[in-house]
Amino acid sequence: MTAELVRGQNHTLPQTRLEIRVSAGTPVVAGATLGDERGTVRGAEWIAHPGSPQLPGLEVSQQAAADHRLAVDLEALPAGAHRVTVLLALPVGAGGPTRFGAVPAPFVAVTGLDGDEIATFTLTGLDAESAVSALELYRRQGGWKVRAVGQGYAGGLAEMLADQGVAAASALAGTIHEAVARGMARSVAPPPRTPEGERVRHATGSADRRPSAPPPATPPPAAPPTAPEPPEPLTDPATAPQPHTAPGPAAQAPAAGGPIDYAHPRRQHAAPPSPPPTAPPAQPGQAAQPVAGDATGWSMDERLYNQIWGMFEDLARAVAAYRSAVDFAESRMDQELDRALSDPRNRIGGAGDRAREGARAKRDELASRAREALDRDLAQLAAEAAVVEPALPAAYAGWGNPVWHAHRVPMEIPMALRVGDLHLPERPDLRIPLLVRLPLERGIWVDSGRTASDAATLMDPDRLRRLALETAVAHAARLLAVYPPGEFAVHVIDPAGSAAGPLAPLVDAGVLAGPPAAGPGGVASVLAHLTRRVDLVQMAVRAGAADSLPPDLDTGEQLLVVNDFPHGFDDRAVTQLRYLADEGPAVGVHLLMVADREEAAAYGPLLDPLWRSLLRITPVADSHLADPWVGHAWTYEPLAVPPGSRVLEQVLAAVAAARRAAGR
Repeated sequence: MTAELVRGQNHTLPQTRLEIRVSAGTPVVAGATLGDERGTVRGAEWIAHPGSPQLPGLEVSQQAAADHRLAVDLEALPAGAHRVTVLLALPVGAGGPTRFGAVPAPFVAVTGLDGDEIATFTLTGLDAESAVSALELYRRQGGWKVRAVGQGYAGGLAEMLADQGVAAASALAGTIHEAVARGMARSVAPPPRTPEGERVRHATGSADRRPSAPPPATPPPAAPPTAPEPPEPLTDPATAPQPHTAPGPAAQAPAAGGPIDYAHPRRQHAAPPSPPPTAPPAQPGQAAQPVAGDATGWSMDERLYNQIWGMFEDLARAVAAYRSAVDFAESRMDQELDRALSDPRNRIGGAGDRAREGARAKRDELASRAREALDRDLAQLAAEAAVVEPALPAAYAGWGNPVWHAHRVPMEIPMALRVGDLHLPERPDLRIPLLVRLPLERGIWVDSGRTASDAATLMDPDRLRRLALETAVAHAARLLAVYPPGEFAVHVIDPAGSAAGPLAPLVDAGVLAGPPAAGPGGVASVLAHLTRRVDLVQMAVRAGAADSLPPDLDTGEQLLVVNDFPHGFDDRAVTQLRYLADEGPAVGVHLLMVADREEAAAYGPLLDPLWRSLLRITPVADSHLADPWVGHAWTYEPLAVPPGSRVLEQVLAAVAAARRAAGR
């Protein structure tokens, strides 16, 4: 049975040799890019377009046309290629339409070599875009899936290629359009289509179902790829960048000086990655059994990290497809009711009631089918989560995981640290770990003020502030526990000296760099010490003279926990804190703020850059984080120590013992 996809929906591919058929009401340029697990294109050699129509395992058309056939052999793709994205663009300078909103919606079908359709997708809802990512074929749990993307770009082919990480995207787009112009000069315009022909084409995908020529032969083995990295963590929807016209996979925006390097600073890449574990074969008609660590990576740590991000993306897109389908069902019902009730004869008697019942029945049927598809995806993800959670290392595990009771301070830092869980209302019990990369690339802000959540609204302000500080203490303990002895130091500023109770686990274990700083003098002393460290390390790095650093300077990572900001901070202290937030992460100084933003309103917009630079989390559940793919509002759940558990004290005792053994 053919799967009729909506934007964001995915479908399993039963075979690896495929044909992708594109039908449009006007000549379009068809191409395809190969991406790694993040979707990043490594270079022009991973792009098939009319000027270079063949890649190993992939062949596209050599000119613009209203109908295209792309041949794909997924088993013959280059090593390291995990995604195939099908691109469509309107030709430039051909005298035709310049936006997809002015032409019939393109239709894309994925078929087997026998012509039988596997999945179809009609790219509706486009307007000013002149290029669009139509479909994506991607690896998942040892198999392949197809996802309907439909992400449009008003900036055309250059913007689309740049979004996938292609260097010199504008020049490459110009080369493609030049090749298309040469091809169109030699081509014959297709005959106009009749409405009847359009209906047949959209119903069948194509009137001609002859198998295409076999895909290109398998290439020689390529060099092992570097480990792929998923997108960076979530952002607050209020400060998140605006998505493109249609939702789809988002690529990280390059920094002003070039693309961001997310490579782990201590990860070695001298040997090929270990093969991921394989899942037991599935019975016919059943989904593959999930296995912990089945993603690509150089170690189990890295594979689990990538697998969690894969689950995160799958859940985001599955829910996006469901919500889109429900919205479509509601819109279709409204349109049918408007048409039926616009006739005055249907407003009396039983005709109007029958029209309403029929429209609602169709709406319910479409919504029910969408829910069945969502439940199927959610069940698979829940089964995967049930396998992955017990296999997580301590850095990725919650406090209730038994791995913490046997934890030993490591000799190398992990790739990431878990700072909470995320879930959506469609399946609240399906939790995705929120991982942040280590070393921290941005500070963390634990919001001690009122939030939109019911728990925060009903809670006493003093209780909320105490919970926020306890959350910060727990995160500081996790950071101390996953760093090697002596490579991570924690400083605390408590201007009013009011946080003795929540800070007791850190103070009693003797793991702080010094007593919590109180009063104006204490605040100034700690800020001056860390500002000096940032200045000295920056100068040493710029001069290439790391050996000239003073012997008393601690070169390990530093964490500054600030309680109840901005109380106790004058203008100079605020300026120093902003300096640490901006310049500190690059040289190993990080912030963990406990603050109520409303209480800092007296400083006006001065502190706005500070809040935007930090990852905001809450001490109670709150829906304030957005994913980087479709922008859902996710509910964040903080990590809680189980009631009556002494795991936090045990972990800090192990940190202190490891420091004594190392003589630190």
